[in-house]
Parts: sequence; structure tokens; C-alpha cells
Amino acid sequence: QAQLVESGGGLVQPGGSLRLSCAASGFLSSIYDMSWYRQVPGKQRELVAMLPVGGIINYADSVKGRFTISRENDKNMVYLQMNRLKAEDTAVYYCNAQWGPTHYWGRGTQVTVSS
Repeated sequence: QAQLVESGGGLVQPGGSLRLSCAASGFLSSIYDMSWYRQVPGKQRELVAMLPVGGIINYADSVKGRFTISRENDKNMVYLQMNRLKAEDTAVYYCNAQWGPTHYWGRGTQVTVSS
């Protein structure tokens, strides 16, 4: 059974850093494009960063220069390093895996940026 499990969220002060992790299991994650999305209540889920297989990494303009997506295929892991966090980064962050029409989603991890 395919599964994505996010971890690493929490409460952090503005200007701080967090590293989110996404553990993939039950499918061959190395052939999937991996992404991080985020969602706040009342708004649509938005793409934060995408790491396609053999492609160009794509970041939302709001996080460019602050966030870095990476993957370790041998460990079936995807990461999101978030630096210089802002209050507007507060959201539930979701890991996504896509291969053609197939999408898998994790349950999300809460990130709260507040003093």
C-alpha cells in the first residue's frame, strides 16, 4: 500500500528554520516527481516546491531563496529545508508523489511561524 508520511513540522519563531521530511513506502518513489504543497484554512492548496525526476526544480516565488527541496532515492525520502521563515509560511505542509495520472498524498504536518 502506497504511503507518504510527513514529519518535522512545529512551532518556530520568525527567521528560524525547519526541515520537513517525507517518508515514502509501498511504491517505487524514485520514478515519481516529488513535491511539497501547503494549505491554510479557507485557501487552496498551493505548490511550494517540485523536484521532478531528471527535471528542473521549481519553487513558488514566495519561497525562492529560502526553501530547498531534496531527495534521497536510496532511502525513499524527500526533504524540505525551510530557512528565514515568515509568519505567512504558516500552513499545513503536504508531501506529494506523482507519476503520470497517479498521485499520492501524505496527511500533512503543521508548520506555525510565530513569536
